Amino acid sequence: MDLVAIEKQVIEVVKEVVHLSELKPGQLLVIGCSTSEVLGKHIGKAGSKEVAAALYRGIRAVQDLSGFAVAFQCCEHLNRALVVEREVLERFGWDEVSVVPVPTAGGSMAAHAYTQMKDAAVVEHISAHAGIDIGDTLIGMHLKHVAVPVRPTIRVIGEAHVTAARTRPKLIGGARAVYEKAPTTESCT
Repeated sequence: MDLVAIEKQVIEVVKEVVHLSELKPGQLLVIGCSTSEVLGKHIGKAGSKEVAAALYRGIRAVQDLSGFAVAFQCCEHLNRALVVEREVLERFGWDEVSVVPVPTAGGSMAAHAYTQMKDAAVVEHISAHAGIDIGDTLIGMHLKHVAVPVRPTIRVIGEAHVTAARTRPKLIGGARAVYEKAPTTESCT
């Protein structure tokens, strides 16, 4: 597996999703990733620390330029908990859970992120502004309502299928509701 190519692919995908999602500094991007799927294997069956390291380097490179916060989703053995920097946990007011992700319970990507962050913490639930799913890991439960698909140009990293989403505020109201900001002259009274 060409780790340099994987790193370049993830850089391009993250850059494009950040742009298409209009992700602002401090907003949250959730990453779900199966390193097994990147290698062309069945999810959860062939995790790779080397692939996780290449992906992490690429994600961090874009994060350092764009200023978004990142959460790495663990596998289902940890109920898809998420690895974040403690500063992010505190800023968003989340509750920490006690677990240390390892490749066999948490997944290679989350385990690697946990060891690389300055002060890693694990949380159970978040509401991210955007997300990237590498290898069909099902990140939807960690996105704000309403999730809107984003179609990155690169649809595969290694051998893993890539999907992405941004979020938008809910549209509420009825037939008289207006969703674009514009001056109005009528009132509801």
